[in-house]
Amino acid sequence: MVAGSPEFEVLLTDGAEQDLESIYDYIAEYDSIANAQYVLDRMSQVVESLTHFPHRGSYPKELVELGIKAYRQTSFKPYRLIYSITDNQVLIHLIADGRRNMSSLLERRLLNA
Repeated sequence: MVAGSPEFEVLLTDGAEQDLESIYDYIAEYDSIANAQYVLDRMSQVVESLTHFPHRGSYPKELVELGIKAYRQTSFKPYRLIYSITDNQVLIHLIADGRRNMSSLLERRLLNA
């Protein structure tokens, strides 16, 4: 590995990309484009941090209660990014407002996939 290069490649599933677009569109429509861009920029920073430190994320409590520790999470409040780590790759599966009913959302997106 070349010094200074990321340790992990970070990818978004189609669902996570759609989540990000929906969040941006919602904020742009109901608040402002500037705030939507701010949130997008901050989430990009969170995603970038996963290239170096993906294991620092906690396990989503909704999944731990089911005995599942295959996923981790990080956040830019109130948004939660749910991801898995394999070898040198981080796959973001879900980006959602943590104030939503996360149990049903995680079940639909991750457990029924």
